[in-house]
Amino acid sequence: MLFGLAVLFWAWTWRGAPLHYVDAIPGWMITIDPWVGAIGCLALWWRRRFPILLGVAMVLVLALAATGLGAALVTVLTIAVHRNWLPATLVTALHLVPALLFGYENPPPGVTQWAYLTLILLMYLVPLGWGIAVRARRELIANLRREVDRERGEHQQRLAGARQAERERIAREMHDVLAHRISLISVHAGALAYRTSQADAGAGVPLKPGEVGGAIEVIRDNARQALVELGEVLAVLRPERGDRNGGGGPDPEAGTADRSAPQPRLADISRLVQEAQAAGQRVTFEMVCAPGAAESLRPAVQRTVYRTVQEGLTNARKHAGQTEVTVRVEVDPGTGVVATITNPLPPADARRRPADSSPHPAGDLPGAGAGLTGLAERLALDGGTIEHGVVGGTFRLSTRLPWPA
Repeated sequence: MLFGLAVLFWAWTWRGAPLHYVDAIPGWMITIDPWVGAIGCLALWWRRRFPILLGVAMVLVLALAATGLGAALVTVLTIAVHRNWLPATLVTALHLVPALLFGYENPPPGVTQWAYLTLILLMYLVPLGWGIAVRARRELIANLRREVDRERGEHQQRLAGARQAERERIAREMHDVLAHRISLISVHAGALAYRTSQADAGAGVPLKPGEVGGAIEVIRDNARQALVELGEVLAVLRPERGDRNGGGGPDPEAGTADRSAPQPRLADISRLVQEAQAAGQRVTFEMVCAPGAAESLRPAVQRTVYRTVQEGLTNARKHAGQTEVTVRVEVDPGTGVVATITNPLPPADARRRPADSSPHPAGDLPGAGAGLTGLAERLALDGGTIEHGVVGGTFRLSTRLPWPA
């Protein structure tokens, strides 16, 4: 469009009335005027590639041809659009200085010098200002697009972080739930295999049907319970929980995971200990709770204490064989909630080879090693602390949760 306007101005100037200053220039300039102006119009095809060079060259074109004025104004506009305001202003000044001097000496008939100079000034300042405005608008749009892209990238990072956090939370839940059940199953299955091999070798008493049936019943019950608890953990992954409101976030009517299944509380710790005792683990349990204190704790805090005891029992079952485990839970508004699980470390030879009199084989069961790490993350969310290590031949796991304000 701009090229077409420059060509129309070239044709109108060439075929129009004689210029008012025709008597002030030599005849050869009138002869070459349309040809030089045509070259200036053709040069506009390279205006985006070499805008400043073309703008300087247009000063020479205007010095020889009035028909090149349209091309010169298009060049000024192009420089203002594609370059900063400073080079655009300098090139415009190169055009204005000779144009104003010539206009001051050769005003049209009936037009004052100042009116003519104002017209020349506007002819250059309008495309200059227009170009600067176009460039500013383009930069604004580009900045907005970059900002949108940046925010989109940050949103994707936040989304990925939220997904990763959810995966880690589910992994912790699955570890806490399954490690406890699978360790019980492994202990009983190992005991059956060990006692059977000892009987076949003539080094032990054969298993009685009642003993075999009891062990199988424990294995069956724990396997069934493991599947049930696994389903409760995976219930949070069902798509309908987040898709009822378009998939954009949690459903306000869906609530938390408490709706899919009751979450463990302090009162369930005794049942957890009884299950471990029924599986053959020697556990001494004591809970010291101020009247009404347990009911005032948030479900999340009670669940964390439950998971602490569960993790302690599971680790003792994995790594300490048949050593006795002591579990103590203190619930008091003054000191907070303190859970302590201790067990003596088994002798090194007992860990390598179980004694004949042991009903269950000792030794380390395989584990991912993420239980204590996940437990520390749980406690950190509630402002709690964790301590674990060996003191005087006894492994001690202790967690403390502050009393909610």
